[in-house]
Amino acid sequence: MTAEPVCAGDAPIPVDLAEGQAVRWCACGRSAAQPFCDGSHQGCGIGPVAFVAARAKTYFFCTCKRSGRQPLCDGRHNFMAPPQRERG
Repeated sequence: MTAEPVCAGDAPIPVDLAEGQAVRWCACGRSAAQPFCDGSHQGCGIGPVAFVAARAKTYFFCTCKRSGRQPLCDGRHNFMAPPQRERG
């Protein structure tokens, strides 16, 4: 069974990446290392998304986990209710 992603924030996180740099974006919202995966998805059925920077620049990674351009932000967080974060 696949769980729904957890909203990890209400704004994108800007990250400077070098051309060709590879990262693993957290798609489940459970990582403490947002916007990147720390392995917290184990058992939830939602794995990380691989991303390779096409060129050196600042990329804006989604934290609401609802973007239509995952892993990058598309502004969808502007139309959502405030995030309901999991308490641990």
